[in-house]
Amino acid sequence: MPESFSQRLRRKADAVWEAQHRHPFVRGIGDGALDLEAFKFWVRQDYLFLIEYARVLGLAAAKAPDLETMTRFAGLLDETLRVEMGLHRSYAAEFGISEEELEREEMAPATRAYTDFLVRTAAVGDFAELVAALTPCMWGFCEIAQRLAAGPQPADAPARPTSLSGRQAGGRYRRWIEMYSSPEFAELARWCRDLLDRVAGGLRGEEQRHLENAFLTSSRYEYLFWEAAYRREGWPV
Repeated sequence: MPESFSQRLRRKADAVWEAQHRHPFVRGIGDGALDLEAFKFWVRQDYLFLIEYARVLGLAAAKAPDLETMTRFAGLLDETLRVEMGLHRSYAAEFGISEEELEREEMAPATRAYTDFLVRTAAVGDFAELVAALTPCMWGFCEIAQRLAAGPQPADAPARPTSLSGRQAGGRYRRWIEMYSSPEFAELARWCRDLLDRVAGGLRGEEQRHLENAFLTSSRYEYLFWEAAYRREGWPV
């Protein structure tokens, strides 16, 4: 079976993706040993990321070439605002962080750079470039969580039970793995890959290279986001 466009991009970005799998933040989620302060930092920063990510999804819906794709992006926007951000709000509540405090949090450099890149791509790039920039986030989280789910589950202390899509959650790191390794999230990642293959189908040469650059740039920012959370990155001045 010939290699698809998305598979080719994944292969070209393999070193970056494998570095994510080996990152101590990701490994710490997997074995439950991640410093809780680093995870709190990630929750606060990813909440801000998701606000901007939702704007990107709105622009994707507006630029979608057909009603079916527009509907899917509109649904994804709703799921992000309600379910995914709801998970973050439940984490924050466990840590005594209010929603108002979450929204007042200052973006770290990596968060600012990544979201600015995504919003700029969504605003001024074409639809295919936007899809290429979005795919590493959805696909990457799914791949990371599925690898973690295939191993021993983290023994982090149980958090307050919270209903997520009708399921009772266990420890906070287990909840993270369960959400992003779920069949629903895996289906979303497959849909995004298929969409990328479809929109790239008629492109050649320089047009495909634009998509490759967007995919690789987002992949690198994904790595930097883990690194920023692990080191609790701040502005130097």
